[in-house]
Amino acid sequence: MTALKNDRFLRALRREPVDRTPVWLMRQAGRYLPEYRATRKEAGSFLGMAKNPDVACEVTLQPLRRFDLDAAILFSDILTIPDAMGLGLYFVEGEGPKFERTVRSAADAAKLGVPDMETELRYVMDAVRVIRRELDGKVPLIGFSGSPWTLACYMVEGGGGKDFARIKAMALNDPETLHQLLSVNTDAVIAYLAAQRAAGAQALQVFDTWGGVLSPAMYREFSLPYLQRIARELDRGALRQAQGELDEHVPLILFGKGTAAYLEDLAASGADGVGVDWLVELGEAARRTQGKVALQGNLDPATLYGSPDAIRREVRRALDSYRDGNGGSRDGHVFNLGHGMSPDMNPDHVAVLVDEVHAYSAR
Repeated sequence: MTALKNDRFLRALRREPVDRTPVWLMRQAGRYLPEYRATRKEAGSFLGMAKNPDVACEVTLQPLRRFDLDAAILFSDILTIPDAMGLGLYFVEGEGPKFERTVRSAADAAKLGVPDMETELRYVMDAVRVIRRELDGKVPLIGFSGSPWTLACYMVEGGGGKDFARIKAMALNDPETLHQLLSVNTDAVIAYLAAQRAAGAQALQVFDTWGGVLSPAMYREFSLPYLQRIARELDRGALRQAQGELDEHVPLILFGKGTAAYLEDLAASGADGVGVDWLVELGEAARRTQGKVALQGNLDPATLYGSPDAIRREVRRALDSYRDGNGGSRDGHVFNLGHGMSPDMNPDHVAVLVDEVHAYSAR
């Protein structure tokens, strides 16, 4: 494998000194870029892009050609696992992802199994391999998965939701079935991330997008234990390559939206990094996690609607907050948004953000 030319991101996740704070952005490859929209039009659909490794590679690389980002993230979707389980993923314009079949009973859950990663999900692994080759060591590649709970939300609801009434009713009325579903999802997520690592992913992230919709008691029963199991059981040690090279430890980041109340638990999970949304100050997050993990985040994505001067001000505020909470050190911080970018954001504003992170944090 080609040696990395820029390893700031991986060094930050190891909490080692870096010359400047690394930055990447959730949904950095997306509809806010005109080149993405052109590629999607040519491919015909989102799934048409995601399931074609060469097109997925092109979309992954597009933001790296525009911005001085410190990591690439695989272009894919968090719902590839339930799709490969046979639930029939499709997208409705303006409504988002939907499933042809849902999981509403013990009988439905019993039909599910862990997909074969090199058959049903080979297109994802092929995309990882193609992207690693085309990156040629420029920056590390991040692979990812949805969390067991977040996947279950879509599988039970049949798509996205606001009140998540169906899955919460299952949690209350039939917790055994929900745990059965979460258990097979966890097995699948572990296998999926391990396969991405074997294909060449150099860091891994779990998106617990809907963890924050749960009450504290429900979060500790239906989300947290499964995230802890992933951190505990996913093999991230050195991997011997066929050509005799030894890859380094592949770090794991756990990201949850609206889950700041559980920072201490996530930091104690065994993960290398914890993603933080914009509802908690980075300084507070640093103090609460006590240097046990790297922190990733946490600019409010809506900041990108501000003027360039406002963006620079908020970037500096976030960088200073992390340093203040971490005893004056900038080590162990990956700059990111507190959630993903929106389609109507201005690419020029993204450039301002990325450049300001590097300029203001430079040693």
